[in-house]
Amino acid sequence: MTAQAENRTGTGIGTPIIEVRGLVKRYGDLIAVNGIDLSVYEGEIFGILGPNGAGKTTTLEMIEGLRAPDAGTIQVAGIDAVADPARLRRSIGAQLQTTALFDYLNAAELIKLFCGLYGVDDSPARVDELLEMVNLKEKRSAKVNELSGGQRQRLAITLSLVNRPVVVFLDEPTTGLDPAARRSLWDTIRDVRNSGTTVVLTTHYMEEAEVLCDRIALFDQGRLIACDTVQSLIRSLDMAATIKATLLHGLVTQEELAGLPNATGTAVKQVSGSNPELTIETTDVQRSLIGLLDQSSARGIELGDLRSTQASLEDVFLSLTGRSYVHEDEKPAETEEKKGRRGRGRRAA
Repeated sequence: MTAQAENRTGTGIGTPIIEVRGLVKRYGDLIAVNGIDLSVYEGEIFGILGPNGAGKTTTLEMIEGLRAPDAGTIQVAGIDAVADPARLRRSIGAQLQTTALFDYLNAAELIKLFCGLYGVDDSPARVDELLEMVNLKEKRSAKVNELSGGQRQRLAITLSLVNRPVVVFLDEPTTGLDPAARRSLWDTIRDVRNSGTTVVLTTHYMEEAEVLCDRIALFDQGRLIACDTVQSLIRSLDMAATIKATLLHGLVTQEELAGLPNATGTAVKQVSGSNPELTIETTDVQRSLIGLLDQSSARGIELGDLRSTQASLEDVFLSLTGRSYVHEDEKPAETEEKKGRRGRGRRAA
């Protein structure tokens, strides 16, 4: 895969809803986004992944029509985002990195307010429908300052959905949340996609991208370095996964392990005073593991400390860039890209 390669994969997604070609954004001598090509398909959760400063947010802002590119074209649901950003914003929803809400309005009042701004249905039934979609119906009367961080993030996503957008953009939606709140928000994002809205999100969490996204665009230093499903990106490394286990009861030979499905290398290591350790290298962890368990069950073999390791998106990033993936939850020092955002209040939708 070349640096700008993007593959249409077997995700069941057929029609492009976003098409970006040759996207460039400069801040003085800094090229924040350097010739990006992207296609996003209807009905997918599409992730833009990269470390801080990779150009994720700037790219998202240009696709949303909030920032003009220096070069390139952007089509979102048939709308030219560069030529007609006002029309575009009526058709999309956006949850921003930082969303300022009115602390002393309750959740229902905020939704009603945003519905009024868009001129869409603000009936109690519609408000409840939106709250139920993000599992906040019981917080209908709770004021913003009474909500937890995760609940405020879910409310921000709710506000981005009031106009029934064809695409919703989520900019690092789980940053700063604890692990439990992060996983709860993942469920909310899946529910949004399942309701028929295409989701585009930026993140710097590898685990989040692996678990949540149908496809991932991996950014680094303003460039798109890979775009595909997680599994396809990992398989492209041609790195064997490893299964290990301790043999607690019974006997198995290295030759017998070599007969397991997709096994490419095996070992039975006997350490004095310890139970033998089995090692299986494989191109398909699931098939080899099922074969090992079936073999053990049929022969009365008892295994312990069973574990597997395989390549990850971090290995993909290392392979493509030659360095480890590093991110910080804290805000980085101000860059030219950040300075470029001064004085412009980002719109909430």
